[in-house]
Amino acid sequence: MSILAHSNVPQNFDSALPLGKALVLYVDRVMLNNFRSYESMELNVGASSVVLTGANGAGKTNLLEALSFLSPGRGLRQARLSDVNKLGAKSPWAVAGRVMTPEGMRQLGSGLVPRHELSSETSPDRRIGRLDGENLSSPAAFDEILQVAWLTPQMDRLFVEGASGRRRFLDRLVAAYHPTHTREVNAYEKVMRERGRLLSEGNADPVWVATLEGRMAEHGVAVAAARLDAIQKLGQAIMESQSAFPRATLSLGGELEEDLLIRPAVDVEGDFCERLIQTRQSDARSGRTSIGPHKTDLLVRHVDKNMPAELCSTGEQKALLIGITLASARLSATQFGAPPLLLLDEIVAHLDEKRRGFLFEELYDIGSQVWLTGTDKSLFEQMGKRAKFFHFEDGKVEEDK
Repeated sequence: MSILAHSNVPQNFDSALPLGKALVLYVDRVMLNNFRSYESMELNVGASSVVLTGANGAGKTNLLEALSFLSPGRGLRQARLSDVNKLGAKSPWAVAGRVMTPEGMRQLGSGLVPRHELSSETSPDRRIGRLDGENLSSPAAFDEILQVAWLTPQMDRLFVEGASGRRRFLDRLVAAYHPTHTREVNAYEKVMRERGRLLSEGNADPVWVATLEGRMAEHGVAVAAARLDAIQKLGQAIMESQSAFPRATLSLGGELEEDLLIRPAVDVEGDFCERLIQTRQSDARSGRTSIGPHKTDLLVRHVDKNMPAELCSTGEQKALLIGITLASARLSATQFGAPPLLLLDEIVAHLDEKRRGFLFEELYDIGSQVWLTGTDKSLFEQMGKRAKFFHFEDGKVEEDK
């Protein structure tokens, strides 16, 4: 059903849409230990979307952050892993989720590795992933089980701040269609850091540096190619979709990505390797790698206004971001086999009633399990029985019948 065929969204979906649209992927239960404000917490939600309400500081976003750790990376806040630990806790934080997937129920877990289990060569902040009771080599493997996407108030400035935030957003989008993308990004960055360390120390073995540069080129071109493929598919999906939110054109500001548009990957990889050799001295002096996919930027334009996103109003930028996320979720449903888990923190706070209604209907049509937060329950009344409501107060979480 196209939302554009209606001049007004129904006040409550119960009378407009069939009850019980089945979710094919959802978090059935989530459990936390020593995570932020929670010493321990268990929430059973079943096959339903979730609305979390309560005052600011009640712990709603902390729960979304915990769910974001069922994906690779440092979560929706990008915090240091040790900072996630509950103050005064004697054991490290842990998150576990029972997740229904198209292949059946899976048990996912993640947590901070205790310091006494780390070697002297390991980062002081490291987390481990577990799948069905078995340790994973890296949480990057979560991308093959569950896709997670999120929008937070901090992302409202995504288009006007530095490229690093847009690049993280881009790579989460790409991982929805290329499950090994996160591993390629991590591998590239690890080799890049090792090359940088050797160059900064001086007198590095040129054979070993060349070996690292070859691996950088291999992983770097794989990263760039996946980004390019995902952006082309997502751009087409945006153009073909009917949405109440503005359409965006997406492009990549990166040398490797631009080269891949006109040249074979093997040639781009060889040239990238040669350029790394040529920049060794300047990179050694600056202490950073001057070229590569770690410099790529995501470029977004408002289609109808033909205007770069960074020049649009704050409201238009937020609407563009919502539109991109919704289109990506639709595409993920076909590419990955199931729509992603969506974590939407305070997303409706500045949307009027009509646009909130459009958002809720689009989310329902996509078929994602959605976790939404807000201070005012009345903002979610249009969801009706499409979600379970939980209220946070005085450190307790209770289902709001």
